[in-house]
Order: sequence, then C-alpha cells, then structure tokens
Amino acid sequence: MCLIIGLIIILYGAYRLYQHFFPAPDINSKDKYVLISGCDTGFGHGLALELDKQGFNVLAGVYVPENVDSLKNKLSPKATVFRLDITKQEDINGAFELVKEKTNVLHALVNNAGIGAGGFIDWITLESMHKIMDVNFFGHVTMTKKFLPLLIAKRDCRVVNICSVMGFITPPGMSAYCASKYAFESFSDCLRREMTPWGLRVCIIEPGCLRTPIIEGHDRLMQELWNGLSSDVRKRWGEDFFNDLLKRAVTNNLLFNYADNPIKVVRALRHAVMNSKPRIRYHPDWYAKFFFYPISMLPAWLVDLFTSQFMSLSLLPAGVKNQIKD
Repeated sequence: MCLIIGLIIILYGAYRLYQHFFPAPDINSKDKYVLISGCDTGFGHGLALELDKQGFNVLAGVYVPENVDSLKNKLSPKATVFRLDITKQEDINGAFELVKEKTNVLHALVNNAGIGAGGFIDWITLESMHKIMDVNFFGHVTMTKKFLPLLIAKRDCRVVNICSVMGFITPPGMSAYCASKYAFESFSDCLRREMTPWGLRVCIIEPGCLRTPIIEGHDRLMQELWNGLSSDVRKRWGEDFFNDLLKRAVTNNLLFNYADNPIKVVRALRHAVMNSKPRIRYHPDWYAKFFFYPISMLPAWLVDLFTSQFMSLSLLPAGVKNQIKD
C-alpha cells in the first residue's frame, strides 16, 4: 500500500512539473463573451479589468448602482457594465436578455458575488443565515441555470465558481458561511459531471485568506453582532469572553494579519477562463495549498483539536463557568 501511495505521489508530482514547464496554450479571446458577477470590488473587479485587457467582451455585473459608471470608466468601450443582484430573479432575467442581445454563446460564466459573516450559531439569526445562503449559493445556482443554454451552445465553454477553503473545513464561528461554500462545492462537482457530454468545463477556485474587503472591518461586524444579541444570550456567553474572542479572532489573527495578495486569485481566474485546458480545482494561495487543504484531510478529531488550539481562548463562556461552580 505504501508503495502504491508513493507511486501516486511521484506521478502526480511529475504531472504538475510537466504542467509547469509545458503549459497548455491560451485560447483566442476574439468575439468571446464572459459574464462576471460581483465586480464592485475584489476578485470580480480585478478579473473584469484583466479580461478586458486580454480582448474579451466583458459583461460585468455590479451590486451597488454607483459602481456602474466608475467601473465602466476603467474598461474599454466593448465592455458592458450593469446592475446585478443575483438574489433577484428580475435582475437575472434582465441580465439574460442583455447578454442574449449580444451573443448566443457565452464563453464563461464567473460566479463571483459573495458575502461573508461570522458568529457562533447561538448568536446568528436565521435571517442572516438565509441571506448568506441566498447570495453565496442560491444566487449562483439561479445564475447558472438561467445561462446554461448559452453555455452549452458550443463545446469548451466554462463555468468558473468562486468557492473557498471554507468549503471543506469549518472553523468555529463560520457555520453559515461555510455551509454556503460546502453547498456550492457540491453543486459545482455535480454540474461538472452532469455536463460532461456537453463539453462544458466547470472550474472551482478555492482561495484561502486574502486581503479583500470581505475580511476588512471584521471586528466592527463582530461588535455589531454582539450588540444586537438578546440579553440572555449575552449573559450566557459573557462580555469578558466576547472581548477575549474579539482580540484573538480578529486583532491577533495571524491569518488576517498575513493575508495573501488577492492578485493570485485573479491569476487563477484568468487561467480558468483563458486556458485551453483549465483545471478542475485551483488553490491559488499558500494558505489554501499548504495549510487548509492538508488539514482538511486529517481525522475529524484531530481537526477539532487543531481548531480549538488555534483559537486558544483563555476565557470560558460565563455559562460554563457557572456550571463548573455549581
């Protein structure tokens, strides 16, 4: 068994070296249309600029109406920027009609829009969980189903889904976000397998921790969440516990403090859209490759131990302290 595993590792290493030194060529971008959601900031914004430079016909959806003109001014005249809320069917229908007027073949759909919010399960509301699932999962599912006829009109088109390392590992305080990413991972795998006869490629991007707006202001969001809790929940956990959690999870968080450059994700997205042989999965940053992904393959009890040690909270919740006293 060890010999077989060793042989597999050697073959995989050789294959990756071959990919590195003999990369597959890029496709011709002429007359190819790419639809990207969530182009206000972050990965979507950077990808829209990059693909526009490469000669693609970029169709950029933005959530905030004021961002339409600002992004339009950064792109070439061949690009189209429009308002898009992927949780609203009327917006998606409008986007479909807009795209259909321009082309009958969509080379790539990049499902990028997303929101992030943390908080223990005892703290977060069902409303906030529904909101995260609506954006990070159901919105992308609706977009994919709507544009599927244009994507399978020609072979070798592709769907590129921004998932996350949080789609295969779940740290404390990230239940809603991780649930949406686990769901999106499963949907992406199933879509790829079902669409194989049509020649539709499905690429999954799994970033780790990067310097994007989704992690900026995390301490403010946690404070707002705490302030909005009912008195009995706050009493159960205690102010001292929350302040200790805030300090360790945000202020002294090594992942946040040494977050990687988001340009790495934009490069992975560019490869997924442009390369003639895109990969199924991309781990674009060091955190994804050498930290989260290896940890996810450990036994569950060991992952539990690791995550508890990583948080290393020095204080217990007030309710636990009371139980110990009793």
